[in-house]
Amino acid sequence: MVAARDLFDRGLNTGTAGNVSVRYSDWFLVTPSGIRYDALTPTQIVEMDMEGEAEGRLKPSSEWRFHRDIYVARPDVGAIVHTHPPFGTAVAALRRDLPAFHYTVAAAGGTTIRCAPYATYGTQLLSDYVMRALEDRTACLLANHGMVAVAETLEKATLLAIEVEMLCQMYLSAIQAGEPYILSDEEMQEVLDKFGDYKNPQPLKPWE
Repeated sequence: MVAARDLFDRGLNTGTAGNVSVRYSDWFLVTPSGIRYDALTPTQIVEMDMEGEAEGRLKPSSEWRFHRDIYVARPDVGAIVHTHPPFGTAVAALRRDLPAFHYTVAAAGGTTIRCAPYATYGTQLLSDYVMRALEDRTACLLANHGMVAVAETLEKATLLAIEVEMLCQMYLSAIQAGEPYILSDEEMQEVLDKFGDYKNPQPLKPWE
């Protein structure tokens, strides 16, 4: 609930747009459908199993399918954030991957941040497209729709969504001035290796 309100306050979602979920044992908790985040209460969070069955009187977010499918396929994912942010959605409306114009594109796990093809919201086809766009990645854009970010924790997923939105803002500014230089796969691999070292630091060796 706090994360959903944080995304609302930061302008990454407005009204009832977007959704947030966290893994909970063999279930997951997801924001409900049709309730503004600034009015959301803890009792309105919907509990769902991995078969797509919901508990309680409220309907889950219409996008519960890709939340469920990600949790089933990705044991590394503990939380999912879906937003309709201004800049991320603008890039997604161009139906292009976010290229390596800046090295922190690697924060999503690869040399680009992919844009999933368009499909109607809430459909299994959209979920299938999201799953493909997230292969070996932790964030993707959704054509003419928005953005998805995943991580081990809700805090990390939220921070990643914020970072991707910032990257999209910078990219849109860059293409207004011309065509930005795109880092090579080799240059980006160096960054990915360094990010891996940062996430999994080697133990310090004692002085000899």
